[in-house]
Amino acid sequence: MFKSFDPIEIHDPLSNLYHHGLEIPAGARLLFVSGQVGMAKDGSKRDGIEAQSEQLWTNITAILRDAGMTVENIVKINTYIDGVDNFLTFIDVRKRFLGGHRPASIGVSIAGLWDGYLVEVDLIAAAV
Repeated sequence: MFKSFDPIEIHDPLSNLYHHGLEIPAGARLLFVSGQVGMAKDGSKRDGIEAQSEQLWTNITAILRDAGMTVENIVKINTYIDGVDNFLTFIDVRKRFLGGHRPASIGVSIAGLWDGYLVEVDLIAAAV
């Protein structure tokens, strides 16, 4: 579906979580997913990085499903996380939801998110 690029002249993707580049074929349908946080349907905020990560990935998979897509359609992930200490837990949850799928990715540690959330993810998905 997507052609990946991991040139041998540069470092391997960290922890084998992503590809350095993904090519989307011409004519693909694109879906831009707004930033998702650990907010449940009732508006409540999940407690802790693991629960918030699970909720945001649950939210993302629901959005993808409504668009007729799955996590395999994700081509780019932007992750904003409150503090580097939360990254390993987030990565564990991400792996549970994405399995072996490796979209292009960025992870940014920040000083804080809106309303005390610990992580936010926005992404781009594509379907041929």
